[in-house]
Amino acid sequence: MPGLLDMILGYDCNLWCDYCTIGPALRGRALSTAHALASLRQGRAQGLDALSITGGEPTIRPDLLAIVRAGRALGFADIKVQSNGLMYAHGDNLARLLAAGATRLHVSVHTHRGDRYEQLVRRTGTYAAMVGGLQRAVASGAALVVDLIVKRDTMADLPAAIDWLAGQGVRAVDLWYVSLTDANAAHPESLPRMSEAMPFMAEALARGRRQAMTLRSLHVPRCLLGQDHPHAWDPGAERVVVVTPESTFALKDSRLAGRVKVPACVGCPFEQVCPGVRPDYLATFGDGEIAAARGQAATRGPTRLPLAR
Repeated sequence: MPGLLDMILGYDCNLWCDYCTIGPALRGRALSTAHALASLRQGRAQGLDALSITGGEPTIRPDLLAIVRAGRALGFADIKVQSNGLMYAHGDNLARLLAAGATRLHVSVHTHRGDRYEQLVRRTGTYAAMVGGLQRAVASGAALVVDLIVKRDTMADLPAAIDWLAGQGVRAVDLWYVSLTDANAAHPESLPRMSEAMPFMAEALARGRRQAMTLRSLHVPRCLLGQDHPHAWDPGAERVVVVTPESTFALKDSRLAGRVKVPACVGCPFEQVCPGVRPDYLATFGDGEIAAARGQAATRGPTRLPLAR
């Protein structure tokens, strides 16, 4: 059965984003080159035909090109590299990555505003490198998706960010809803209610459609997206095997996935395709918004139903 091998090479990074779920204790953990290559072989033996390489920041690994070449030699038809794009702005780093066999680039822009970008990534002098790397990624002609983060201090800028990205030549954008898992659990102020973010997301999606861009929304239940529900994307709905320095698991079982169904989910037209609500979101805000979207009474807390598997 085909599917995706999602390989987290390690947690080290050349940025320190203020919403990152990776804490200081994890920064030094990484797959060895031998472990990474063995995981590639095992993934192919299991029939996985696509590869995603992420982190942390994979482009700071000296063995990245060797791992990409190995993936290509083993027969992975699609090889994606997830990066913040900073290294692409320097020398021939991007050209060598593509020559090694990378077929798809995901660049985490986070937010398009220079002032907020450097405040968010907590490293000065990086915005110009991100823009330069993004421009090279666009110019390369490789398949490209830009990631934007939906959090309290970025949500109002989403429509303008879509316009800016369109002006840069970007044709595909993923909107990631911030999570309060792991290290970011200490920053509940970063998580807005989805009902607060929806007007900005709706306008961003509308602007993307007008400019013939492909936009996807992650971690927002379809019922809350309303007429924009076709933009919802659940990568865990496909066969995805995640390899980390600590363990191997199916993406649908990740703590970052929406894994909880609440009483209002019963009878929803999206019940069979929606993965549910993330536990961290329910613990913070309960199920009132879901109930309101379904025209039902909310429970007093984050009441949960077991997910059918």
